[in-house]
Order: sequence, then C-alpha cells, then structure tokens
Amino acid sequence: MRVLDEGKGPLFMDPDPDKAREFFRSKSRAMVDKRMSVKEAVERFVTDGCYFATGGFGANRIPTAVCHELLRQGRRGLGFSGHTTTHDFQILCAGKVFDRLDAAYIVGLEARGLSPNARRYMQSGEVQVADWSNYALAARLRAAGEGVSYGLTRSMLGTDTFTRSAAKAVECPFTGKTLCAVPALWPDVAAIHVHYADKFGNAVYKGISVADHELSRAAKHLIITTERIVDEVLSRAAKHLIITTERIVDSPTAATRATCPTSTSPTRSTSRSG
Repeated sequence: MRVLDEGKGPLFMDPDPDKAREFFRSKSRAMVDKRMSVKEAVERFVTDGCYFATGGFGANRIPTAVCHELLRQGRRGLGFSGHTTTHDFQILCAGKVFDRLDAAYIVGLEARGLSPNARRYMQSGEVQVADWSNYALAARLRAAGEGVSYGLTRSMLGTDTFTRSAAKAVECPFTGKTLCAVPALWPDVAAIHVHYADKFGNAVYKGISVADHELSRAAKHLIITTERIVDEVLSRAAKHLIITTERIVDSPTAATRATCPTSTSPTRSTSRSG
C-alpha cells in the first residue's frame, strides 16, 4: 500500500496489534463479582502516565465521577482521548491530569458555551496535541477492537485536521483511490457510564452509543459506572443494547449522580446547578 501523504501530529499510542494481543491474552475472563467503588477502581487501574478515555457524548452519559476521582488522587501525565468531550474534559483540565491529547471535540460545552479553564490549559503550551475528527477517533477504536493496526476512512482528507493528525493518506490497492489510514488506539483505561449493570460487568445503555461499543472493546481496562446494579443483565435487555460483557469489564460501580451535570437520558436530565 503506497503512502501518498502523512500528518505531522504526534502518535501517542503504539498501534501494534500483536502487543495488544499479548495483554488481552493474559487478562482474566473469570465470571466473578467485580463490584468496587470509584475510588478503588481508579487506585487499581489508573496510573500516572497511562492513556485514559471516556465514553458518552457531549452532555450525555459522561463519567464525571471517575474524572473527579482522578483529581482527588492527583493523577498526572496521562494521555487522553478528547472524543466529543465536554465536562469530563474541563474537569481533567482543571487538575492538569493529562499532557498528551488526541483532540476531536474539546473546550466547548455545547449550549453552555466554552470552558474558561479548559481554554486556559489548552493555551498554556503544556499539552501535546494531535487533531482528529470525531469519526476518525471512532475508526481508531474500531480498528483496535477488530485487532488490526489501522482503520480506513475518507474522513479528514484535504483538511488542516489531517495535517495536524498522525494519519496517513494511502492509495487503495483495489481501486487506486485515496483513503485515510488512522492508527488503531488501545487506551490503557476507559470509563463508560451505563443505565444498569450486573456484578459481573455485563452492562446496558439506553439511547445513543456513539463510540462506546468500540471503546469498550479497545480499552485494556474498562471501568463501568452505573445508575444501578441488577441481578442479571442478560435476562433484561435485547442483545443489541449490551455494550460490554463480563469478559472485558474490570469494575462495575454503582454511583449516585455519576454523570452530573450531564444527563443519563431518559433516567436523568442535565443539571444547570451541577
């Protein structure tokens, strides 16, 4: 496959699928009770210097409880996937938790305008940044979940976003057309909020999933916060609503107001007061 052009942005995570396979091959698949507190989950799985990603979208199902705990525990030097991030992003900026950023949608709080503290941190010069489109970041996670080193899209071609990314423009071996190759992304830790889960880590969401399905399969460790713990997920939901299984979740955690001020629709709406 011929490389026609390439972005000038930094690549923070190794896209080698065989290295990821080595990790997942040794990861326990035991169907055991994995419940723990948010504090315990962050202590156990999130270390200084690791790469962290959040699920949800905009003002919907953002795992803010985990983000607050990262600040409480003083985590530093993280990489972060800014994929349609809002309040999670500004919380992490307030604590200067990360210094490497794959950015798609950041700083903006949608209807609430721009985050002053996020803007200050991004203008400080303390953060290395690679730009991506939202879809390109999702394609990176999808490639990781599929166990390959890159994904192919037509996103970003001919844009400044491509120039500031770590993507490559390549020639399709079948048609000769130009496509955008994006490197697979395996976050060390991801946090996703769901509507309910069981003690084994089977988890169910309602409404839009955006890239949570892909993220749940790409992350090496997955922290789930949930509105409630139920006895058995599989008897309560259609299979297409189940985004995670007990084999990949590390800690399902019941947490009150775990997404505040964002929503967990239709269970809870956004909060203006926080």
